Amino acid sequence: MIQAIVFLPLLGFLIAGVFGRKIGPRPSELVTTGLLFASAAMSWITFFDVALGHSQGVTPVLANWMTVGALKVDWALRVDTLTAVMLVVVTSVSSLVHLYSIGYMHEDPSRPRFFAYLSLFTFAMLMLVTADNLVQMFFGWEGVGLASYLLIGFWYEKPSACAAAIKAFVVNRVGDFGFALGIFLIFQLTQSLSFNEVFAAVPGLADKPVHVFGMDVDALEIAAFLLFIGAMGKSAQFFLHTWLPDAMEGPTPVSALIHAATMVTAGVFMVARLSPIFEHAPQAAAFVTVIGAVTAFFAATVGLVQNDIKRVIAYSTCSQLGYMFVAEGVGAYSIGVFHLFTHAFFKALLFLCAGSVIHAMHHEQDMRHMGGLWNKIPFTFTMMTIGTLAIIGFGVPHTSIGFAGFFSKDAIIEAAFAASQHGSAAMIGFVSTVVAAGLTSFYSWRLVFMTFFGKPAGEAEAHGHDAHGHDDHAHAAHGHDDHAHDDHGHGHHAPHESPVVMLAPLAVLALGAVAAGYVFDPYFVGHDYDEFWKGALFTGEHNHILHARHEIPDWVGFAPFVMTALGFLVAFYVYILKPGTAQKLGAAFPRLYQFLLNKWYFDELYDAIFVKPAFAIGRLFWKGGDGAIIDGLGPDGVAARVADGAKIAVRLQTGYIYNYAFAMLIGVAAIITYYVAGGLR
Repeated sequence: MIQAIVFLPLLGFLIAGVFGRKIGPRPSELVTTGLLFASAAMSWITFFDVALGHSQGVTPVLANWMTVGALKVDWALRVDTLTAVMLVVVTSVSSLVHLYSIGYMHEDPSRPRFFAYLSLFTFAMLMLVTADNLVQMFFGWEGVGLASYLLIGFWYEKPSACAAAIKAFVVNRVGDFGFALGIFLIFQLTQSLSFNEVFAAVPGLADKPVHVFGMDVDALEIAAFLLFIGAMGKSAQFFLHTWLPDAMEGPTPVSALIHAATMVTAGVFMVARLSPIFEHAPQAAAFVTVIGAVTAFFAATVGLVQNDIKRVIAYSTCSQLGYMFVAEGVGAYSIGVFHLFTHAFFKALLFLCAGSVIHAMHHEQDMRHMGGLWNKIPFTFTMMTIGTLAIIGFGVPHTSIGFAGFFSKDAIIEAAFAASQHGSAAMIGFVSTVVAAGLTSFYSWRLVFMTFFGKPAGEAEAHGHDAHGHDDHAHAAHGHDDHAHDDHGHGHHAPHESPVVMLAPLAVLALGAVAAGYVFDPYFVGHDYDEFWKGALFTGEHNHILHARHEIPDWVGFAPFVMTALGFLVAFYVYILKPGTAQKLGAAFPRLYQFLLNKWYFDELYDAIFVKPAFAIGRLFWKGGDGAIIDGLGPDGVAARVADGAKIAVRLQTGYIYNYAFAMLIGVAAIITYYVAGGLR
């Protein structure tokens, strides 16, 4: 069954990609979507069998991939509880995105190519999560990167889409370089890349030094650090996050797939899978915690002022990924995976709701041009509200009443506080996640209020924008999903509800956003923990955190609830009770507003430090090295000298007989002179 789960999406990719033009768009849509739903159904069967049943999982070996000296790599599919969880997340969200795309992309002429890319993306992610060794994981890792490049740049006629795709590809290569170095070091230390063999060897490597840059450092620490660099790139963590917002240039279903279930969760999954390594590398784990904490706070601050509806949700993804890494950094791997699981439902729901809003607004993405939509698209409004309640973690503290995010997000905050007794990094994680909870509530409700309440778009445009009345920088950065669509007048018609094929996936995801936390909390982090995970995650000395979080002070449990309530009240006051307050705040604090609006100026900073110098060096080697020296002295230089000689020779060919006669006389005179002079000797 596991083979069918993994390879059915690949079959869909081949059918739609190779035969799409012949069979047409609709068969391509139906084949790829049907195969994904079949894969999702079998994934749920596997989940109930492996995670909730008594099966210990299997690892079928498909073939020997390569054997080079001590390096032996098999193509095997590892199926344990962690894999089963990821299979459910990936295939469920992907199948719903496929179904949603039938309605959303119905006007696009390249639908077979789009659905082929979606299926390829899903196959690459499935290869990653079923990997039984680091080489196979790297194969899926790079496959996801390739597919994301194709999907982000799907509308390749748009320069902004091409630039975003290249940016995502290049930034991820930075992280992937660290990941590859980590794999090399692991092989050097263990002489194997198979997970079972590596994990068995890890305890014996504790405190083993490795010589790097003239220093002796702990081998496992540097290996874990390098591996996490890869996770920072894929999961858009601080410093390597800049590609994620620009990925919004792709169609909205792509955003839902990348941000909810596949690419960005790859780093979280990788750290969870390699938990035995991080468990023996406390300094690297602390680094994971701090990076996650900073990312959670940083992305939340940027999300406060974004005006593109998709970018707000994109930064919320970045922030929520920070939460997951805080959990994994303090050793609560199951809680991090639990938040990955619940996040997939409500984040996919939010993105697809945003797509429904964009569809209703004739492909307008700027929230400042929206408003008053709650009674025009009531179903989408209801679904968006459910997604918002889930992402802010709405629930009653110290009870089992709440939306999905309440169970997983509050568990992360509690685990960080419990772990703070043993390290300052965990305290940084606790403070950052609590503050980010308030910011998340504010920007999430801001999105709802700006989109669905207030004056309708036509009336609101006369009242200015969110701050300063204009924002050329943000406007230039926002690409609309209108490339391949008939815009029907761009707002000249009344907003309309999306077709059923787009609304049905919202209802399914909303069910997960409401109930996933309550249903699965006992299994992921509760009393059924051991029976559920069956050793798929390594907890070691941190196992006490799952129990210690139940013994923390009561105020810790209430802290995120209070911050969430404050975020809602501030957003309600600013955008409902006192419209125009946001403009006044922006005018009162212009530098802070621009700082946040321009994403802490990371793009400008990287452009100055890396991009422009790289282009300058490239031009130097191109024009100075290749053009002037190599070509100048080589082929071009030789050709130029031949041409110069030809020009001189051409001048001798005048076409006048007396010139040629004179040249002949000179020749005869030279010959006679030569012989006469020779005879005199």
